[in-house]
Amino acid sequence: MNILILVMPNFNLAATVGFIDPFRAANYLDGCTHFRWEVVSIAGGCVMASNGVAITTRELARVQDQTPDLAIVSSSWTPEQHSGPALHSVLRRWARKGVTLGALDTGAFILGKARLLSGRRATVHYEHLDSFRELFPDVRASDQLFVMDGDRITCCGGTAALDFAIQIIRRARSDALANSTARYLFHDRLRPQGARQNVYAVEPLGTTVPHLVREAIEVMAENLEATLSIPEICRHVGISQRHLDRLFQRFVRQTPAIHYRDIRLDRARGLVTQTDKPLSEIAVASGFASQVHFSRAYRQRFKIAPRDDRIEGRVPFEFRSSPHHQPRMAKKVKIKANQV
Repeated sequence: MNILILVMPNFNLAATVGFIDPFRAANYLDGCTHFRWEVVSIAGGCVMASNGVAITTRELARVQDQTPDLAIVSSSWTPEQHSGPALHSVLRRWARKGVTLGALDTGAFILGKARLLSGRRATVHYEHLDSFRELFPDVRASDQLFVMDGDRITCCGGTAALDFAIQIIRRARSDALANSTARYLFHDRLRPQGARQNVYAVEPLGTTVPHLVREAIEVMAENLEATLSIPEICRHVGISQRHLDRLFQRFVRQTPAIHYRDIRLDRARGLVTQTDKPLSEIAVASGFASQVHFSRAYRQRFKIAPRDDRIEGRVPFEFRSSPHHQPRMAKKVKIKANQV
């Protein structure tokens, strides 16, 4: 299988390398080059990831006439800045030739912009799901770790990229090789298709928050536009408001009302920084009665006005220059794309 990984500026390095390494391990374990890969970019040369590490890539123009078996678009911050007609043309040409097209993290935005996901299921990192749904209503957005819809496959990024790659190995070769690869990489539980990005019943450091608090937070998250009152949330959960207040103060260190507001503002920030939706519509979609109230709450939480954040928020966090985000010069480390 020949794989092209197309990286965009500020791509997520961990997700991209996590996707590549299982193929290296599978080749090593089987003593045979089942998988070949190459990392490319639009301009070629060194491309910096979101953490400041740079990798060496080949120019897309030099490989665009090839027909890989799989082409994966890996992007993170501001995918819309790197999604132009020339790239769309290459992706569509590959699609016509039967190439399986995939994406890591926000790469699905680029496939969506190229109209290559219409009528398909796809996923992106949960931070970007709301804006993805707004921008591409013809795509069935999913909160799953990865989605394999025929010859369109997408992954939310992070460590899920490893599960994603191992599932590709499983489909291309065998369960035995997929198992050996996962074991070799100390990945002791392969998450299946359908696994959600955030399972509220599970905490990485163990269960520390009572199920009643989790349930209340889930009710809040499911009612962001048509908001509920705290007494209504209590009735959904089956608990008194006094008891819920005590639990939230102990385990969340916030009142239920403040936490509910923050959930809505977090959703709003994604829409502010990742879409061109009018701020007045975002205010309503996030459960605020007026834009004035929304802007005041937004500034209080994020220390920046939504209009300003629409500009600042499109710049990768590490490289922002506002008083709250002083830029740091990241040391460039060159890593050559290699294969076994």
